[in-house]
Amino acid sequence: MKFFPKGSLWALALGGALFVMGVSTPLWAGPPFETDDPEPPPLGHWEIYLGTTGYESQGNFLGWGPFLELNYGVFPDTQLSLTEQAAFNWLAGGRSYYGYGDTLVGLKYRFLHETDRWPQAAFYPQVYLPTGDASKDLGTGQFQFLIPLWLQKSWGPWTTYGGGAYWITPGPGYKNWTFVGWELQRDLSDFFTVGGELFFHSADVVGVTDGAGFNLGGFLNFDDINHIVFSAGRDILGNEYQFTGYLAYQWTFPKE
Repeated sequence: MKFFPKGSLWALALGGALFVMGVSTPLWAGPPFETDDPEPPPLGHWEIYLGTTGYESQGNFLGWGPFLELNYGVFPDTQLSLTEQAAFNWLAGGRSYYGYGDTLVGLKYRFLHETDRWPQAAFYPQVYLPTGDASKDLGTGQFQFLIPLWLQKSWGPWTTYGGGAYWITPGPGYKNWTFVGWELQRDLSDFFTVGGELFFHSADVVGVTDGAGFNLGGFLNFDDINHIVFSAGRDILGNEYQFTGYLAYQWTFPKE
């Protein structure tokens, strides 16, 4: 993902991506959006996120915070990822739960570099480990697998990325599901980038219909190392998720 803007105008963002994986799995794939990008950190570089994310569904508020996401350029064009997180589940009836959530591991491999004519592209398979307490909706209780393909193209201050994926989500009440989508962002200055996405997803749990929604957000770049990333949105097709939000502090080092 592009974090060091060089342009100086405004951005309107349309696009698509991954929506919520059910009650107990992380909302976002590519901070701060549900869409991910194919760009790994350079060899020997880190991207680290510390933050919180959550959503409101039928009067319940669920999410993860704090979470710690670690991305490392372990080989050229190859990113190794680990996400550890606490989960919370605040129910409309007054009961609340908080504890360790599921753990995410992944490996992103960029197999195509961007040129004037072609986008860059990457596979980013991920596995969710059932380390959270499923009885309290702090975890799924099952291994879950994501098989995605991501594309990205940039021109001047504009960057756009997205793709499609297939989720394998075994376990009672869950369904395998797919999504497609895209994101668009523009650099307003060296300090501020804004963007957004539109997305469509098939149903991921029994009794839930297909849905679509949007997120708007951005990046505050204090320097080459320190950043704040954020987004907020909701469903626009179906009405399962009345609000989603993401806020994190990001470190990218060593600097470029």
